[in-house]
Order: sequence, then C-alpha cells, then structure tokens
Amino acid sequence: MKKDVRNISQEELEQFFANNNLQKFRLKQLNEWLWKKGASSFDEMSSLSKDLRELLKGSFVLKSTVIDQEFLSNDGTIKYSMRLHDNKFIEGVLIPSKKRVTACISSQIGCSLACTFCATGTLKLSRNLTPGEIFDQVYKLNQESKKKHGRTLTNIVFMGMGEPLLNYNNLLKAIEKITSENGMGISPKRITVSTAGLAKQVKKLADDEVKFNLAISLHSAVDEIRSDIMPINNSINLDDLKESVIYFYEKTKSRITYEYILFKDVNDDLDSARILAKFCSITPCKVNLIEYNKVDGLNFEKSSKENTENFIQFLEGRNIIVNLRRSKGKDIDAACGQLINKLS
Repeated sequence: MKKDVRNISQEELEQFFANNNLQKFRLKQLNEWLWKKGASSFDEMSSLSKDLRELLKGSFVLKSTVIDQEFLSNDGTIKYSMRLHDNKFIEGVLIPSKKRVTACISSQIGCSLACTFCATGTLKLSRNLTPGEIFDQVYKLNQESKKKHGRTLTNIVFMGMGEPLLNYNNLLKAIEKITSENGMGISPKRITVSTAGLAKQVKKLADDEVKFNLAISLHSAVDEIRSDIMPINNSINLDDLKESVIYFYEKTKSRITYEYILFKDVNDDLDSARILAKFCSITPCKVNLIEYNKVDGLNFEKSSKENTENFIQFLEGRNIIVNLRRSKGKDIDAACGQLINKLS
C-alpha cells in the first residue's frame, strides 16, 4: 500500500527525492504545499511540474479530511463533523469570543477511557488519528476561522474526542508541524493538551521538553470519587498523578491547569474543595471549573449556582487561580463532554 505523504519522515522524503534525482528545492516546494498551504491533492501543487506530480501520485497518497457538516450554536460556536479517508468521522469545534478564536481538536476516533460523564466515553475506540489527520483538522478549522471571523486561530485545545496521550507520537508529530515556521507557525504557548492523567506520558512530556501547555482532567481529588467517574483512576491513582505533576513542573517550570467539572452532590461541596486545594498545593497551578453539560442517558446534574460560588470563593481564599468556564455550544452538543458523532 502507498504511504500517506504527510505521515512519513523528512528523511524518507529526502531519500525518495535523491533516488529520483530530484532537486532539493522541489522538496521544499512540496513541504510548503503540505504544511503551509494545506493541499488536499497533488494536482493542486501547481508550482510542481506535471511529471513530478504524477511521480508523487504514483508513489504516495495524500489523504485529506473533508468537512461533512457544520452546526451553528446560538452563541456562535460551530461544531464540524469531519469525514476521514476511510469514511469514519471525527468532530472539531470552533469557539469564538471577544479576543479569541479557539479550535477544539480530536486526537482519536472514539475513546477507550469510558469516563462516566462523557458522551465520547460511551463510544468504543476505533483508532488513533494520524499526524496528517490531526494537522488537517487544525488547518481546516483555521481556514474556517478566517472565513467566519476574519482572523486566524488564536488558541488550540486538544480536548475533543479521545485521550491525546494515548496517541502520543502522532500528536507530537502533528504539533511539531502546527508550530513550525515551515508549517502553520502557531506558538506552542497557544496550544493546550488535555489528559485524563496518564502519569507515565506526563513524565515523558517533561523529558521531551514540550513547550505547549498541559491540562489535567481531574474532576475530583478524592480517589474513591475519581475512580467512580473516571475508571482510569483505578490503575493510575491520584498519588501516581501527583508524582508525575511534580516531575513535570520541576522539569518544565510550566504551570499546570486542572479541569474540574462540578457535578451536583458528587464533587461540589466544601469538603471536596478543601481536598482539591490541598492537591493544588503541590505545584503552581490554576483551576478551570467547568459547568456540566447534560448528556442523554447519563445520570449527572449540574451543580447549583450557590455551590458553585461557594466552591470558587473557597479556592480563591486559598490563593488558587480559578476560572469558571461557561459552556458554549450546548444546544448543538458541542460543549465539553458532548462530542459523540451522532450522525456518523
């Protein structure tokens, strides 16, 4: 089978060009089409000769992601259903605000972690996305941002379908192209990768000296509660996670963000806030409190306004940076935890 030209190494491409006696500047042109111009076919590469395009078509494939449908929320959020080369679907979300346009990106088709509050968690994992597919998602949503909002993406969050750190190598290869001057040139400081807390991979991120931001889906600092809502905590508990967070901070000096969805009568009382504050004391951090978004068939409810305010006041009283994330795109099932590919 022919390899996807966006999923092979530069060394392989260089060898291919050398074997076919092609000039080096032609490889530079090809890379520009792939990573700067986001070409979806070899035929689009008009600066390459017809013979070279035919040679590339005969040797490689270029698998493009296609926007299949889009759903517009009352608040301006747009959810995109994207069709992959094998007719599988992923979802990505474009979230505008006054100063930002953020793209929420998927890393897998489905998810294997089965968090009990998450729609994606009800799906089985189909497969990992390739570096090219991850890049293509970002490129397509960047084009949509320019078209809909007259500006490029300001932020990228890997908080869509799947667990990014279970697709570690492909994720980092895609981010390298997204951030490279020879690619999209987006600052890594504008990128956040969210994980359910894969401790070994968090340490590996530190060893690999990544420059992007790390967010951890915590949702409880009590092992028993976290294990009930996030089965991964049965194999990677809070002590394991704590050790990896300390390791990551000591290596990178980068402040970690904890994501914490407030569930009524589960994790929204002051005792939970007190235990969370103690967990937060291990390294500099900030906490993003998230409103729960109802998912059909799942028995969770949103925390009350009073409990939410009390929770925030308690954490702020302990000098913890807290942001309350108001959910966007709820009416089109595009908010946190709602991505499920209903139409695929």
